[in-house]
Amino acid sequence: MRIPGLPAGRRRSAAAVAVVAGCLALAWPDPIAAGGGPTPALPVPKLDWKPCVQGSPYDCATAKVPLDYDEPGGRTIDLAVIKRKATDPGRRIGTLFFNPGGPGGPGTIQMPQNYDRFPQQVRERFDIVSWDTRGVGSSTAVDCFGNAREAAAWNESKPAGIPVGADERAAWKTAYEDLARRCEKRDPELLRHVATADTARDLDQLRRAVGEPRLTYRGLSYGTFLGATYANLFPDKVRAMVLDSNWDPTAWTNNASDDARLPTFLRLGSDRSAAATLDSFLALCGSAGTERCAFSAGSPAATRDKFDRLMARLREHPVDTWTYGRTVDDLVNGLYVVRPRWTDLAGSLQELWRGRAPQPATPPPPPPVPHPSPYLGEEQPTAISCGDSPNPRDLDVYHRAEEAAAARAGDAGRLWTWATYGCAAWPAVAADPYLGPWNKPTAHPVLVIGTTLDPATPYTGAQAMARELGSARLLTNVGYGHTELLNPSGCVAAHENRYLIDGTLPPPGTECRQDGTPFAAPDPRGAVDAGVGTTAHLDSLRPAPFR
Repeated sequence: MRIPGLPAGRRRSAAAVAVVAGCLALAWPDPIAAGGGPTPALPVPKLDWKPCVQGSPYDCATAKVPLDYDEPGGRTIDLAVIKRKATDPGRRIGTLFFNPGGPGGPGTIQMPQNYDRFPQQVRERFDIVSWDTRGVGSSTAVDCFGNAREAAAWNESKPAGIPVGADERAAWKTAYEDLARRCEKRDPELLRHVATADTARDLDQLRRAVGEPRLTYRGLSYGTFLGATYANLFPDKVRAMVLDSNWDPTAWTNNASDDARLPTFLRLGSDRSAAATLDSFLALCGSAGTERCAFSAGSPAATRDKFDRLMARLREHPVDTWTYGRTVDDLVNGLYVVRPRWTDLAGSLQELWRGRAPQPATPPPPPPVPHPSPYLGEEQPTAISCGDSPNPRDLDVYHRAEEAAAARAGDAGRLWTWATYGCAAWPAVAADPYLGPWNKPTAHPVLVIGTTLDPATPYTGAQAMARELGSARLLTNVGYGHTELLNPSGCVAAHENRYLIDGTLPPPGTECRQDGTPFAAPDPRGAVDAGVGTTAHLDSLRPAPFR
């Protein structure tokens, strides 16, 4: 966002990165000897762990941390924290911290919901700890409304998904200006202290609170930017760090410049990556036939044409509440998880094709925690994003960018253009962000995982992250969807286990294959494609020029 004046602490430099060569096996230091710098003059938060609810396998606690780390004796805020103990305590290594992404993903909800997706050896050897980052969920949260009714009314005041046409763009602008005014009145001090650098400092305090001399961490999507920020604020404290589905840190921060000509996700290339993933979805659906993909028109070309005709029809004639804007939003989000969401997405598109409103997806069961449905308003991720990543301030700039993105990336380009419009009127500037450089050598190398066809974080982001960090290794996951954790590869899991447990990185250039193929016919022998081998030259899963 373009805000007059450059706040203190913004850095504009970028330097060359060091490249790690060879397959490394790391010897972890003795915990007593590990350190690497003076301990911050801050009290260690006390975590009074108790079962989250009666009979829950998860423990919950609350950590108090400074709102402003430059004023540690001032206002404090609460962080809601959750833990699942190592299932093999006799072989326990330590604590693995997990951030589920977002920004604004509530770790107290999403870690329990996805716990079984962690590799078995990781669950056996590590306590897994997550938390709602500051400003989010059950932690001290950004909440710009007096009650749920006000929040719902605001949400209904703007078009669903993305705005279409001049009238909807005007309503969109009015709604986000209203949100900015409300947020500025409610807690302006908090808005200035929810940037990723603040959360990275919280993470270091949580590391100290569980008694770990160095950090073991797995971050998804936004969590990769949080990990990169931590790695450069506390480079000597990195034991092991897995960054899955990466943001290019220099693109996210606009090379530490406030003068943003493009919205954030167009700088990242999310529009192109989503379009390539969608194109593959339609091609695979067309090849599979209606017996395995409900939206299939019998061939890739016919299915693409059917999709184009459906989207054009929805622009003029919504199906009940399913406008074009809502459908585009549901479409791109539906590409995140291949199984079972791609099959569900095909079914929803077919229902719309028939002129019927799709049934909403069944939400996952609530986790056994005290607050399974915390308030997660749009202002929470907006506050975090706007603190780190500049965006244009002018509605007309977004409209022009939307048309350019649509020309190169179709419907997905429109969605990713508007994703950060909340920053256009946002009233706060982060007090102390970290915007680079990103190349500080860490105590141990970082493992970067990139999926080749990802609808949110392009593979180029993983390549950029591996280049930018001072010491990192790229592991390529040849497949589809957003994050390897949610779209698993047995091959990636094996490398992740070796890295987290004993520090062995995969050899340079390693490529893994995702388990299974979307819309594939069941194997008559009951076999499962485990994807455990390293593969190369799977060109069919490479991002390619789209229509």
